[in-house]
Amino acid sequence: MSPEPFVLGPALLFCPADRPDRFDKAAQRADAVILDLEDGVDPAARPAARRALQEHPLDPARTVVRVNAVGTPDHEADLAALAGTAYTTVMLPKADGRFVGPLLRADGAPYAVVALCETAAGVLAAPALAMRPDVVALAWGAEDLVASLGGTSSRRPDGTYRDVARHARSTVLLAAGAVGKAAVDAVHVDLDDLDGVRAEAVDAAACGFTATMCVHPRHAAVVREAYTPPAEEVERARRLLEGAGVPPSGGAARVEGQMVDEPLLRHARTVLDRAARNDAAVAADGVPTER
Repeated sequence: MSPEPFVLGPALLFCPADRPDRFDKAAQRADAVILDLEDGVDPAARPAARRALQEHPLDPARTVVRVNAVGTPDHEADLAALAGTAYTTVMLPKADGRFVGPLLRADGAPYAVVALCETAAGVLAAPALAMRPDVVALAWGAEDLVASLGGTSSRRPDGTYRDVARHARSTVLLAAGAVGKAAVDAVHVDLDDLDGVRAEAVDAAACGFTATMCVHPRHAAVVREAYTPPAEEVERARRLLEGAGVPPSGGAARVEGQMVDEPLLRHARTVLDRAARNDAAVAADGVPTER
């Protein structure tokens, strides 16, 4: 049985798994939490992090656990610890052709896997990873990618991504989109650059990413706002759909001086879907506010 589609987001907040004192706060600030057993935890602290994972549970429906990479001793220890929890979604770092899986839960069902393509091999493997039935989403990471290439910086002095990072971002998005799966954008590592976080999240939403990973609670609020269509955009999408009616297949309509065909109608439906998701989250008190 294949896992359910990935619908978490838009703000996914990393939290070190060895800091259970932060678990609940992270869950309050973000749409979902990524409990991190990998880079966010000192290797010496990983046994304690695994115990914390079991002893301080969060809502499994809003939690992803980042395990260590396939082929590492920590990977098997992470899966053993996960077997004692109710979590069903894992993020697999440095995913590439070595990931032959599936990763199985204690009941024999496969974990839902967010494949993190953050090496040269991982980016090139993105199309194959996306086609796996246990992979529900692709994500990408710039810093490990550049490190895998022997580089020293993923960004130019002005803070924008270098071309190789932009290429990897697009490759992962296209690989996920080609098979109808979610794509998750990379973290913004400059903690104080909220304008940069906002600009990248606005672009991610416009391009078709489902969510953005965050490393700081302040980023989560900015990301959520960036993915939420402004009221004027929502109203324009409604007018466009109403004005176009239901054109015949391959047909077009003129609305407010613009030629509108099916691709633009799909854009408008996406705007309304995102607005509806935000409204539903607010109504359910599931979207936290910054405190």
